[in-house]
Parts: sequence; structure tokens; C-alpha cells
Amino acid sequence: MKAVEEKSVLRWGGLAGILAGIFFFLTIVIAATTLLLDAGAEGPVIRFPDVRAALTVVEGLYLVGLILYVTLFLALYQALRGTSLAPALGSVVGVMGLTMFAVGSLVYVALAHVSGLYYAPGATSEEQATLVLIWESIQGVFSSTDSVGLLLVPIGVIVLGKAMHEVPAFGKRFGRVTVVLGAVGVIGMTLLVVDPLSPTALVGIFVGAFVAIVIFPLLLGWKVYSLSRAP
Repeated sequence: MKAVEEKSVLRWGGLAGILAGIFFFLTIVIAATTLLLDAGAEGPVIRFPDVRAALTVVEGLYLVGLILYVTLFLALYQALRGTSLAPALGSVVGVMGLTMFAVGSLVYVALAHVSGLYYAPGATSEEQATLVLIWESIQGVFSSTDSVGLLLVPIGVIVLGKAMHEVPAFGKRFGRVTVVLGAVGVIGMTLLVVDPLSPTALVGIFVGAFVAIVIFPLLLGWKVYSLSRAP
């Protein structure tokens, strides 16, 4: 009975990870095709009413993906906890990173309030200029929480990858691949921390984000699900 329950956890955790990767990929596609905002500080503020519906969909999918991603980390803990404390540490660090993502998952709520003030009847040009600065400050705060999440998730995955070396069901090769991908994510975010204004940092954050929220859940979700189907 216990073995059946454990396989059920792995099955649902693996499926949750695969769905999370798909949802995150959809958010990237929708954001890239509908939410590219005009250059300049005022561009995002001015266009917000036009893209609010798309932004709501994107952030809704993103939040659902995060919830599913947490389920995957819990399933990984279930699969690896018998080897050492490392799996537990990796899962905890990963969930901490997802928590940081979740903090900024519904940023449009705060931005909608600023947009409402910007378009309020009687708003002066000076007030609108101040609201643009407030808008940028809000985005800066949530960008910082996302950056922390993008650093913690790969670190957690590296720890989990090291633990996979000790579990025959995962295998040393899969563990090494996981560690390498985790290292790629960490390096990408390190470039952002060292020089956040350089073009290299933009490449680093894109690579780190894609690995952390698309590659990891798809790869690890598939592996965990396959374990649930093993005899």
C-alpha cells in the first residue's frame, strides 16, 4: 500500500512539473507577442490599459505554474529523501526560490492602481511624471525578488542533482546533467549581479530564467513521472 502511495506522489508530482514547464513556456510566448511595451519610461504606463487583459492571463498562468512547480519539488523530496539530507535541503531551497517568484506573480494589481491614477481626470503632467517613477520603482522591487528566485531555484536543483548520484533510479548521468543545468542557471544570474546594466547580463538573465522555469520542470517532471511507471 505504501509503495502504491509513493508511486502516486511521483506520478502527480511529475505531471505537475511537466504542466508547470508548459505553462511557463506559454507565459513567455504570450509576453513576447503581446506585451512588448514601447521604449522609454512612459511606454509601459501608457500602454497598460491595452495590455491589461493579456497581462492578467500571463500572470495567472505563471502563478498556477508556480503552484505546480512546488508539487514537483515535494515529489523530488519523496523520491530522494531515503539517501541523505541533501534532497531535503535542495527541495527547501527550490521552494524558497519559487516563493520569491510568487511574491511578484500578481504585480499587475499594483500597476493597475498606478495606471488608474495616471489616467485620472485632472492629473497634471507633474503628477504623471511622478507616477512613472513610482511605476518603475514597483517594477524594480519585483524584479529584485524574481532575481533572488532565479538564483535560489538553480542552487536547489544543483543540490538535488548531487543527491541523484546516490539513487540508481535517477542514475549518475542524469544527476550530472541536472547539476550542469543548475550551474548554467547560477552563472546566468551571477552575470546579472556583477553588472546588471551590461548586454551580457540581459543574456544571462534570459538563459537563467529559461533554464529555471522551463527546462527544469520539464526535465525533472518527465524523470519523476517515468519513475512512477517503473515496475
